[in-house]
Amino acid sequence: MELSVIARVRSDFTTKFAVPRQAGLAESVLSRVVFEPEYANPDALRGLEGFSHIWLIWGFDRVRREGWSPTVRPPRLGGNERMGVFATRSPFRPNPLGLSAVRLLAVERGELIIAGADMADMTPVYDIKPYLPYADLRPEAVGGYTDLLPERRVEVSFPEELLERLPEEKRAGLLEVLAQDPRPSYQADPERVYGFEFGGYEIRFRVSEGTLTVTEVLPM
Repeated sequence: MELSVIARVRSDFTTKFAVPRQAGLAESVLSRVVFEPEYANPDALRGLEGFSHIWLIWGFDRVRREGWSPTVRPPRLGGNERMGVFATRSPFRPNPLGLSAVRLLAVERGELIIAGADMADMTPVYDIKPYLPYADLRPEAVGGYTDLLPERRVEVSFPEELLERLPEEKRAGLLEVLAQDPRPSYQADPERVYGFEFGGYEIRFRVSEGTLTVTEVLPM
């Protein structure tokens, strides 16, 4: 079976660093799903505007590995403990496919405006399906070993003069991303300065004693 790229996500994240670990964690981050010319047919989207959420089936295109391993090291476990690949959402899979439920804000000129995506810019999309609350929502679901993990969040100190360098419509989303502590779980050096690109800016920060402090905002 061959998969065709039907669309690509246009996102403020140009690299993998700081992309939310799961969909829905940063609901203020907006993205667009832009269809490839072959699939840019408005008829294919007829009726989709009535749904509040959609499923995106997409590809881990920034991951390259020869073969596959039956076990992986989930970052949430510190990168040391191994779990079965099918018990994780690791990108290192036999078929590098991701599945995300995102909020659908609008269908505009053949594009989809979405919120809460966990994908970097130009991520390939292979399929789109409507999210059905009666079928997809499972309040009784159990999260396995992830239920035992504390939620990883930090306080964010973002000096006003630096925050004002960003377009107003990007500020809330960036604050949500920073509050999740974008660092790898196994790194905890309070002196280290981290950086990532977001919406045309480089964001630099440090984390110490549970507080993330933004140190620089530089236009790219």
